[in-house]
This record gives sequence, structure tokens and C-alpha cells, in this order.
Amino acid sequence: MNSKISNISESFRQILHTIPTGVLLLAAAKTRTLEEVEAAIQAGITAFGYNYVQEALPIIQEIGDQTKWHMIGHLQQNKVSVAVKNFDMIETVDSWRLAQALDHQCAKIQKKMPVLVEVNSGREVSKTGVLPEAVDDLIIQMSSLKYLSVEGLMTMGPRFGDPEDSRPYFKATREVFERIAARNLPNIAMKYLSMGMSNSYQIAIEEGATIIRIGTKLFGER
Repeated sequence: MNSKISNISESFRQILHTIPTGVLLLAAAKTRTLEEVEAAIQAGITAFGYNYVQEALPIIQEIGDQTKWHMIGHLQQNKVSVAVKNFDMIETVDSWRLAQALDHQCAKIQKKMPVLVEVNSGREVSKTGVLPEAVDDLIIQMSSLKYLSVEGLMTMGPRFGDPEDSRPYFKATREVFERIAARNLPNIAMKYLSMGMSNSYQIAIEEGATIIRIGTKLFGER
């Protein structure tokens, strides 16, 4: 086993020392090899996130249900059918249209799909996600869907050099999370707040993240 693969286990151990119990480390596996993913599973990683359905499929088909698979990139309408068959959670629901398409495809295979609503906390025109003030209305609509289980929120947040600069965006997302949780909407369980990546996850945890998406810090540079 080469040094890059053997380092994954040590990196995982080091990261675990910096996160509290109850926070899920989701391995962001974009561009990573099957060998790297298998090494991460052996190290103890229990969930992997992919940005693209087509990249994830060969890995998922090889590894199967040894781990959980999260969709963490923008999900195109024409990939919905494949996504619901292969992923265990969709973290990037950003429209009523996408929510309906997911529900429709899940109904076909009688699968209840946990989903997170993606919040565009930085109000970036180039980013997907729902604006913070529009999240409530979307989630209220989604509460009527039989095959989707809304379980929280996700945000990418603007990418900065200084991790501290991301704090206002994580805080804004947490405030939306708490606001919706307080409404006690039917069929809505606000359990997960997915925020933070390799350079910002500790700030995200301070602001309430329960899922952190770690790539480089776990696997090393691409």
C-alpha cells in the first residue's frame, strides 16, 4: 500500500480528535480512487459524499452498502432517477421542482429518501441553493411529499482563505435551522446541519454543524 493510502487512517484519527461526539465526518470523495475510498472505509469512515452522480456510480456499484452515500453536488433533473436508486441521502434539494422529481422517482421504487435543503447563505448568484428567507416556504411545501423525509439543512457558503470569514454564513444557516425547528412542522425532522469543509469545519462546528464534509484534510491534495 502506498504512503498516500496509508496516511488516510492517520488523517482520520487526527480529525476525530478535533470534532465532538455526534458530528458526522462525511468524506468528500470527488476525484478519489476506489483504492482511496476503500482505505477510508477501512479507517472507519461511514459516509461518503459525491458532487456528481456519474462519478459516484462506479464506486457505489463496487462497494455497495458497506457505507452510506450522500449527494452533495447540484443534482440535475435528468440524474434524479439514478440518484434515488444509489444514494442514501440527497443534501442539495434547492427547488420545489427538484423535490417533486425526487418524490416521484422514490415512489416508483417505494423508497423513503432523507433529504437536506441547500441554503445559499452567501446569496451568491453563481451558487445553487435557496435564499435564507425562502427556506420556510419550500420546506412547508415539501412536508406534503410522501417519499421525502426532510431532515435538515446544508450550505456550501462562500469559499474564503480565512476560515473565520465563513462564520457569518454558517451562523445565518443555523438561524434558519433553528427557526424551522421551532415551528414543529408536520413530517419535518430538523436533525442535521451540514456545513464546513477541510479549511472551515471547526468554525462550522462552533456554529452548530452536525455533518462536516472533509476531502483534502482526509485524503491529501488531489
